[in-house]
Amino acid sequence: MSTERKVVIITGASQGIGAGLLRAYRNRNYRVVANARSITASADPDVLAVPGDIGEPETAERIVREGLERFGRIDSLVNNAGVFLSKPFTDFTEADYTHNMSVNVAGFFHITRRAAAQMLKQGSGHIVSITTSLADQPIAGMPSALAALTKGGLNAATRSLAVEFAARGVRVNAVSPGVIKTPMHPPETHALLAGLHPVNRMGEIGDIVEAVLYLESASFVTGEILHVDGGQHAGR
Repeated sequence: MSTERKVVIITGASQGIGAGLLRAYRNRNYRVVANARSITASADPDVLAVPGDIGEPETAERIVREGLERFGRIDSLVNNAGVFLSKPFTDFTEADYTHNMSVNVAGFFHITRRAAAQMLKQGSGHIVSITTSLADQPIAGMPSALAALTKGGLNAATRSLAVEFAARGVRVNAVSPGVIKTPMHPPETHALLAGLHPVNRMGEIGDIVEAVLYLESASFVTGEILHVDGGQHAGR
C-alpha cells in the first residue's frame, strides 16, 4: 500500500458543499474518505465511502479505521456535515436541540478527536470546519440561536485547538459562510436570501470550496475563522 499521496476525510460529502469539496480534493490528487448518512460506494478507487450518522461515535471510529486500512494515513479533515434550523428560540423543541447538538457538536467531537490523534502521530495535518457567519453577526428576522450555540462553539474550539496543536504540526481553521446556493434553498427564496448579504447575492458552492483549499495550502495560517459571506459578518 502506497502512503505517499495525501488523504482527506470529508463529512457530509454526498451533496452540496461536501460534494464540491470531494471533487476539488480529487482534482488535487488527494485520496478521499467520504462520509454521509446515505452515501453510496464510488467507482473511483481513490474515494472510500463510509456511510453513517456522524453524530454517532461508532461512525467516526469506522471512518478513521477504514480510511487508515485503505490509504494508510490521514492528512486533512473537513468537518462539513451540519444542520441549520431557523425558528424563534421559544419554539425550539427538545428534538430540535438534540438533533443540532448531535450533528453539529457531537459530530465534530467524535471525528475530530480520532483524526487529530492520527495527525499528531504523523506530526502534520489540517482540520477545517464549516461554521456560519450568523454565529458572529445575527440578522434581525432570521432567528438562529441553535446555530449560534453549536457553530459558535466550533469557532471557539477551532481557536483553542489551533493553539493546543500548533507546536505539533497540526493546523486548525474554520470557514464561516453566509447563505450558500444549495438544493436546501428553493429558487423562490433566492432573492430574499441574496439581500441578507451586503454584496446582494447568495454565495456559490465554489466560494466555500475555494476558501477551504486556500486554508489547505496556507501553511502559516491556523486558528483562523475565514468569513466567506459577502460581507455579512461586517453588519447590515
